[in-house]
Amino acid sequence: MARFYSLKKKDEDDAKTADPFGVLRPKVKNAEQQQVNIYDMAKAYVFLADGFEDIEALAPVDILRRGGLNVKTVSINATDMVASAHGVQVKADMMFAEADFSDADLLMLPGGMPGAKNLDEHEGVRAALVRHAEQQKLIGAICAAPMVLGHLGLLRGKRATCYPGFETELEGATYTAEPCTADGNIITGKGPGASFAYAYRLLEEFKGAGVVEELKKGMMYEF
Repeated sequence: MARFYSLKKKDEDDAKTADPFGVLRPKVKNAEQQQVNIYDMAKAYVFLADGFEDIEALAPVDILRRGGLNVKTVSINATDMVASAHGVQVKADMMFAEADFSDADLLMLPGGMPGAKNLDEHEGVRAALVRHAEQQKLIGAICAAPMVLGHLGLLRGKRATCYPGFETELEGATYTAEPCTADGNIITGKGPGASFAYAYRLLEEFKGAGVVEELKKGMMYEF
């Protein structure tokens, strides 16, 4: 069941169209309706630190944007440029200080090293996660990044997965070893290879399983 936003439709044709590249686009009749659709989109933020795992950060950005979410990448560095674990330079959409994230429906933590460690050591990120969790809003973390949630006590009593070797960092959680695990307001992914499953599961919370299946078809995801 979608957590916040679902497509309200009379039928599939009235609700959305898929372009040749698998982007789901709501049909709009006029500019006023289009404006409403833009501002009604769920808001998601991806925290980027030097050493983030490329696919774990950018695959969810791609999939969630295709699915209709308003996704922003956020640099926790002193500049908007962030270096991935594999040396890819990414210009973030915004700096951490530019938002308080009170409007966020979803906060996401990519893994990678030392990216996950850098996120874990950032007091602002930690505080934002705690505030978000207190409101039972959705949090996603993948690979090594679930350790950040574990250190904050946000996984106690929950089922979670992570990259092998970080199980002991999931304080109070039951480790599942699954590619992707959802429990309450927390969704965790195991590693780079689980990036698509993780991203689709996040999208399902907002758009529902039907939209996810439609998007998979458009993206030729046949696994």
